[in-house]
Parts: sequence; C-alpha cells; structure tokens
Amino acid sequence: MATEGAGNLASGSWRVELGSCAGQRMLSSERLALPDYEYLAQRHVLTYMEDAVCQLLENKEDISQYGIARFFTEYFNSVCQGTHILFREFSFIQATPHNRASFLRAFWRCFRTVGKNGDLLTMKEYHCLLQLLCPDFPLELTQKAARIVLMDDAMDCLMSFSDFLLAFQIQFYYSEFLESVAAIYQDLLSGKNPNAVIVPTSSSGQHRQRPTLGEAGMLEGVEASLFSQCLENLCDRHKYSCPPLALVKEVLSNVQRLTFYGFLVALSKHHGINQALGALPDKGDLMHDPAMDEELERLLAQVPGLVNSVTAGSEASCLPSRTPPRVGSPWRPLHHIRKVDAESDGSTEETDESET
Repeated sequence: MATEGAGNLASGSWRVELGSCAGQRMLSSERLALPDYEYLAQRHVLTYMEDAVCQLLENKEDISQYGIARFFTEYFNSVCQGTHILFREFSFIQATPHNRASFLRAFWRCFRTVGKNGDLLTMKEYHCLLQLLCPDFPLELTQKAARIVLMDDAMDCLMSFSDFLLAFQIQFYYSEFLESVAAIYQDLLSGKNPNAVIVPTSSSGQHRQRPTLGEAGMLEGVEASLFSQCLENLCDRHKYSCPPLALVKEVLSNVQRLTFYGFLVALSKHHGINQALGALPDKGDLMHDPAMDEELERLLAQVPGLVNSVTAGSEASCLPSRTPPRVGSPWRPLHHIRKVDAESDGSTEETDESET
C-alpha cells in the first residue's frame, strides 16, 4: 500500500511541486517519462516523506486539531519555499541538494545586512551565525570555508560577508566532492598513478587528510591537465553533486599548475558555477534583496516598538515577546513562526550594539 501510494504521488501533483523546488517551472516530456521510482529517488521525495511522517507521529496530538491533510500541505509548501530547513539538525540540512541550497539561501537572506553594513567578521563569528539557523552546525565546515578565503593559519582574520559566503557555498554544497578532490590531489603530489586513484569513502577519507596549510604554502601544486583528467573520472563515478564538469575544465584550462586551495578559490569565484548551483545571486547582487527588504518592513510595521527595543542594546527584556509562542503544532513554525524568527534574528543591529 505504501509503495503504491508513493508511485501515485510521483505521477501526479508531486512532479509539479518538486519540479518547482528545483527551479524548473515547466515540465519537459523527458522528466515526465521517468519511471516513478527513479523520479522519487532523483528528487529525494522519500526523504521528505519520512521526515514528514516522523514529525506527524511525534506531534500527532497537536496536529490532530488541524488535520493530517493540512499538515502535509503545509509541510511540502515549506519544502518548496525552502523554509523547511530552519532550525533543523545538520543531518537533515545536508540530506539533499535542495536542503543544502535552501540553507545557503536562508543564510544569505537572514544575514545579508552584515555585508550591506560593511561589517567584517571572524570565522568564529560566522560560525555563530550559522548556528542560529542550525544549532549543531559543525565547526569544521566553517573552518574549511574560512581557509579558502584566508589561505593561511590566521583564522582570526576578518572576512567580508560576500567572500565568506561564496567560499562557504562551495565547501558546504560540494563537501563530499571536495573531500575526494583533496585525496586525489595528495595522490598526485606523491607521484601515484592518477588512473589508479581510489576515491575514499566517508570513513577512509578521515585518514587521508589534505596537506597542512604550512605544507600547502611550500608546494608548487600539480599539473592542471593531469588534475583535470582525474576530476573528470571522479565526476563520472560519483552520484553526489559535483560542479558542472565543463566549468571545472574551464577553471583548470587557464593555468598550467595549481594548488588545492588555488583550485578552491577559483571555484568559489567562478560566476558560472555560482549560477549553475542556483542558490545565491551574482556577487554584485548579494547585498540586494528587494523582496526581503519589503517583507522586513512589513513585519516591523506589524510590531509596534520593535525598532526601539532592538536599538535599546542589551536590555533583552524590553524585546516584545513573539506570538504565538513556539509550542503547539510543530509544523506551523516550519513555515510561519520560524521564518519570522530567522528574519528577525538576522538583524545585525542588536549585535552591533552589544559589540560597542
């Protein structure tokens, strides 16, 4: 019964909804020709179904007053809008490419004012911002993103929002790919035959760490053409998300030799790769989001005294309480309450006052 139901979902309106999530408004005949189960796997529909059912079972008493049908409608609306990842555990945030793109977009929209105000933050401060959206976000990923920007051991240096965000996008979205690239890079440095490169699993990759930053600074890198051949084979073998191979080759075709971090920097700054990923606007437009600005103005207008309370500094007790509180139906905060929280927490006015 469950299998049959899943097939029916894939053949009906789910194709429209999840196609919209992927940023494709029109359904091609090729996509509609996909077998149901292949479509379900490709769009990770079962991942969302399992998560929705888990939330339903954990909070069935609260949800019963709204109805199961409305719960699923709200849940998948939040998936399509990308708000379903707010305040969720890291394992869920990285579970699908759509979740990763949604988290990147949420981080940009919530904390865009950091860059708009011209503020420079340290790696630890950016990590604190990430933890506001995902409390268990691993520090290691933030450190790796910071190294792409800083290129040395000075991890307490200040970084602009746009530089960190574009580096973080590459490291977060393509984390498994970059882990394997680091292993290939080391093999090439050690003179191993690139045709015999073994792609590490998540467990073995922990034992094949990339060179330390001090060592990387003394290395002249590897031959770009040979590196390109290895990465082409890597992209062919792996099922997880990789940058478009044509764009990777374009990056490598511009140099004769390069280092691992030089490759990461080139990926983070490549306009085409950013467009292909589709989570963030172009670098020149990172500080502009008219829709969010309008929404924030509307929210501020609905809460009298909010602006005065925020600028009051550390007197947190003056802040108006958020209503309704984060109790009751657990699915409403996913789409409504938590979205408001993320936007209000994204303001840097309170942080600026506390720092002074």
